[in-house]
Amino acid sequence: MEGVLTPEIWIAVAEKTGIPELRRTTRDELDYDKLMLGRLAILDQHGLKLSDIQQVIGTLRPLPGGKEFLDELRSFVQVIILSDTFEQFASPLLRQLGWPVLLCHRLVVENDRIVDYHLRIREQKREAAAAFKRMNYHVISAGDSFNDTAMLVEAQVGILFRAPDAVKQQFPQFEAVETYADLMKLIKAAMA
Repeated sequence: MEGVLTPEIWIAVAEKTGIPELRRTTRDELDYDKLMLGRLAILDQHGLKLSDIQQVIGTLRPLPGGKEFLDELRSFVQVIILSDTFEQFASPLLRQLGWPVLLCHRLVVENDRIVDYHLRIREQKREAAAAFKRMNYHVISAGDSFNDTAMLVEAQVGILFRAPDAVKQQFPQFEAVETYADLMKLIKAAMA
């Protein structure tokens, strides 16, 4: 979701709070646990609460063309968004996107303080793609980050969308595109 259809939430929080360490995302860090534990420590150090983050999220809008792309895609195929975001973050953005199906994780919150997080399952994106394949679905996936690559490998067709150079260089087997129009063309070609 983030970086493909919507802005990166943590980058928006970093910009709003002036805490540059929160700019790190799964585009920069391969180890999700390391990334999240670092984020939780930074939130604690600066006294940032869930409501502070939700206030920033409430100001975000889908990326230009993101909703239109999603609407067109949903007009001819089932779409499921697999994300490493959290239920407590996603609602304002999902509403603007027309409530697509989102499978993501959950934060542990005590008195508005984020104290931990629970992954649905480890490697949830890869596991979901594998489960859809076991149900005889043809899986086409797109993503932009290191944490998407296991899903792209598992899918019958994997596409990098607006991925940073480091991801493209490490995973040259995936076609990489920069525009929604080009992504739509690849998806339609993969369905033919």
